Amino acid sequence: MEMDRKPPWLRAKIPGGPEYAKVRDLVKVNKLHTVCESAHCPNLGECWSRGTATIMILGETCTRSCRFCAIATGKPGEVDFGEPARVADAVRIMGLKHAVITSVARDDLPDGGAEIWARTVRAVKLVNPDTHIEVLIPDFKGEEQSLNTVLDADPDILNHNMETVRRLQKPVRVQARYDRSREVLQRAKERGFVTKTGLMLGIGEREEEIEETLADLAEVKVDILTLGQYLRPTEKHLPIDRWVTPEEFARWKERALGLGFGVCESGPLVRSSYHAEEQSAKYTGWTPAPIGVGAG
Repeated sequence: MEMDRKPPWLRAKIPGGPEYAKVRDLVKVNKLHTVCESAHCPNLGECWSRGTATIMILGETCTRSCRFCAIATGKPGEVDFGEPARVADAVRIMGLKHAVITSVARDDLPDGGAEIWARTVRAVKLVNPDTHIEVLIPDFKGEEQSLNTVLDADPDILNHNMETVRRLQKPVRVQARYDRSREVLQRAKERGFVTKTGLMLGIGEREEEIEETLADLAEVKVDILTLGQYLRPTEKHLPIDRWVTPEEFARWKERALGLGFGVCESGPLVRSSYHAEEQSAKYTGWTPAPIGVGAG
């Protein structure tokens, strides 16, 4: 199968409908950024039509140059200290019972943006005390104090993506490090947090390397794992190595659960924040909101 032609199992929902328009307008009015747009997520149509979005803080320009990611790279703007309040208000308006917040990497800041992260989590909790908060964080260059600043704000789930296997970290993530990312997850788990991570498949990894990575993550007791197909954002990004079939994703899910992960979402269109409220519900036992007022 040609790599520039998506297989039939990768068809995504076309954006549209009243809920989609509501989320689009809310994002614009509140001057927010979403990873849905910036990362060209294939699930944008479905998630926004369900009244959900993954909010991205600290601007829309990343200081890193990961070769799989569509988010703009360059010199970020000034920190927006009014952003936490706007994020909290957006969560309230959308009625999110499970809010997913992420950010660009801000290696230009002494704390990597950790203080804004903490202010955002606290603001969302203050305005929305019943909302579960999942934070999808960068590695903060391994600085333990920055991680602790975020954890001290007490999010419900600490998510940090490994993205790929050890051998491919440098060509795929460039400035990231395999052991550093694993350590972020381990430190959060040692502090008693629910931890979550994700991998892309189809970017050049070998089967034995996937197996090794799952074992490494199981060793640090990661609770929730997501596995999805790598999709090339533009011709400037890394090429797709292969299309992973739904059957293979199902096998990896079975293997992950066998290794002790509490929840594994595995499929071609699975992304870290895709149906995040359902992943959380499976692991923590809380009841997510009905479709249209949850987080995706």
